[in-house]
Amino acid sequence: MEPGDCVISAGRAVLDMVEQEWQPLSQNELELRLDQAVEELLEADLLARVTAQPQPPAPVYLHVMQTQASMETESLSTQTPTNSSQGDAAETQEALEDVDSAAVKYITELLQSSNSKARLAGRARLSLSHTVLLSLTLLSKRISYRSVSSQFRLEKGNIHRIFFSFCERVIKLQEEQVTWPSGAEAVDVLVPFSGLLGNEKEGREEPGFPQVLGVLGHTRIPIRLPIGKHDVESVVHEVKRMKKEAHPDSWLNLELVCDRTGRFLHCRISKGSDVDRAGALRDRLEQHPDLLPPGSCLVARAGYPLTAHILTPFTDGHGQREELFNQTLETHLDILDQAVAKLKARFQRLRYLDIGNYERASAVVSTACVLHNVFLNMGQNAPEGQTEEAATQEGEGETEEAGVRRRDAISDLLHKKLHSGAS
Repeated sequence: MEPGDCVISAGRAVLDMVEQEWQPLSQNELELRLDQAVEELLEADLLARVTAQPQPPAPVYLHVMQTQASMETESLSTQTPTNSSQGDAAETQEALEDVDSAAVKYITELLQSSNSKARLAGRARLSLSHTVLLSLTLLSKRISYRSVSSQFRLEKGNIHRIFFSFCERVIKLQEEQVTWPSGAEAVDVLVPFSGLLGNEKEGREEPGFPQVLGVLGHTRIPIRLPIGKHDVESVVHEVKRMKKEAHPDSWLNLELVCDRTGRFLHCRISKGSDVDRAGALRDRLEQHPDLLPPGSCLVARAGYPLTAHILTPFTDGHGQREELFNQTLETHLDILDQAVAKLKARFQRLRYLDIGNYERASAVVSTACVLHNVFLNMGQNAPEGQTEEAATQEGEGETEEAGVRRRDAISDLLHKKLHSGAS
């Protein structure tokens, strides 16, 4: 590495450490902390008086809670940008308006009802609802911490800590939000293997054909290269164009399984240098075949393992039979493409994460996946996004004999059914 590159890397490392570990308190933040300390003292005094009474009257307690809520609302509404440009303020205000208030309320209540009661980080304490609003704003728009800091009257480094503390709390909901269906729930999400047979309205498949539980695939999330692994010119090229020759650590691999509604059933995040394609998931399905209802399967693009539980397209010998099978799989694969497009349309920060730390970048992606399912639970669909071009794979991935036999049998039966129907 050239001496100039070493200086750039060292300077960047120092700046990252300063942002993450230390930020001076501004005059606005000092005043805000003083106001909050006074509010807490008054609230504690009032609650102590109410608690000391044999039968605390409900109106007094209700008045205390309403007063606290009104002070929090007024605190946020009266804050005005003081240290940023008018353009940054307008951009932040527009981003705040784009965040659905119903979503803020729903996620706030979800976090309050969760088992995790850990206090959110940040020297200047925000209410939970304001923390959710701040975090959704950062996820939904590609705006900087500096732009948001003027609206919430917090230092950039403090917003950094609050945001990642929010991500940690959301990730703890992953086990209950990103779940693999079982029993009757799994049967409900099954779809017929092929709509070409004309019986998709009945929600069943003819004998000999499997039903599809979910679609397996992946997408790439561009991130900033770790300190010391790049120079300025390479960063520009890697961010603008994800070329094949780009450094593998300049992105994250997000492996997903989604059902017919676009809900994520499985999420796995790995470094770009990890070339494994669903190896852990394949082993899990082999060890626990009950995860798939009898006769069902997953479908995936070429490059993934072909097994008795995961069906992939033909890559060689594209005759009429193989093309028909591939066409059938493509209708299912479109579901995952749409789900990924909506994920990135709702959470635009995923288009490029300016984070050089793998763990923190992974935390942001995991948070977005959990919230994707949360929004679906609310009945809110993300805006339509632009689907990505399917990643090209040279040849098939790993193949198992049982998978080859099952794919051949299904493709033969599908070809015969349609051929006999046409004649």
